[in-house]
Amino acid sequence: MSKQYLTVHTVDNAHVTDIFSLAVTPTQIISASGSSSLKIHSTTESDFPLIKSLEHVHKLGCHHVVVSKNGGKGASIGFGGEAKVWTISEHGDWVEEGAIVDGNKAGEMWAIALSENGQYLASTTYDGRINVWDTIADRTKIREYETKGSFGMCIDLSLDGRLTASGHENGSVYVFNNDTGRMVHSLLGLVKPVRAVAFSPGGKLLASAGDARTIALHDVASGEQVANFTGHAAWIMSLDWSFMGEYLLSGAFDGKAKVWSIDQRTCVATHSASDKTIWSVKWLPKTGKTELFAIAGGNRSLSFFREATGG
Repeated sequence: MSKQYLTVHTVDNAHVTDIFSLAVTPTQIISASGSSSLKIHSTTESDFPLIKSLEHVHKLGCHHVVVSKNGGKGASIGFGGEAKVWTISEHGDWVEEGAIVDGNKAGEMWAIALSENGQYLASTTYDGRINVWDTIADRTKIREYETKGSFGMCIDLSLDGRLTASGHENGSVYVFNNDTGRMVHSLLGLVKPVRAVAFSPGGKLLASAGDARTIALHDVASGEQVANFTGHAAWIMSLDWSFMGEYLLSGAFDGKAKVWSIDQRTCVATHSASDKTIWSVKWLPKTGKTELFAIAGGNRSLSFFREATGG
């Protein structure tokens, strides 16, 4: 059964360069690009107005921005290697809480992810190491995992912060237990560079995708591959699970975004805002029956889609 999504609004030229990363809170969407600022738009109003621009945050631009699921903590990584941690002030503004210092060379921290409450921050490096930091305990590094030295292109934390998953340039996907400090799984199935990994909200499934143009679903407990989604004609750059884990959203290098039904194991919708690369896709928190998602990338705009059957 297919689903239909309608374009509800597009913020044209939201940034002056490609938008590389999106993060969402219950009321906002934050975007990062090759420019030095982070832009914050409201998601509670129909025209998604710009409510704040954090200027001169990353001098050379920002390639990753993330926000904890509870919306209280954020983090961003610049092309110059600087890593900043953000928090919501009592007035509701994003303020810089501090920096993570770990050599701070370009590539020393690449992809990042936050646990649900924002306490744990995981990051990849250019040489395949995976680090986990405690943002409450003075941003102290609490875990460092070694892999086979391949560039860590993507990372995710399970909502409870217990598991870290990473995807690498050589096609490897690893799952680590942060409680024990041990590798749980070395997953097979993609071979080519992995550009996105994402735990389902319940933590039972792990989705991974990249240059192989397919999405692999693995059972987190057993490590077994349980599904393989095909249909993209280009590299898959980004993945995101819907709030209840019923659907998986993917964005690709050719500007196509797809919605996949986990129950049906099939694509139920395909959309595009342009033929430019989609660098990031995000579901917005569900309000009532309405389900929206956002895509951004090479066209420098933010495009929002709503389920046609939503109330």
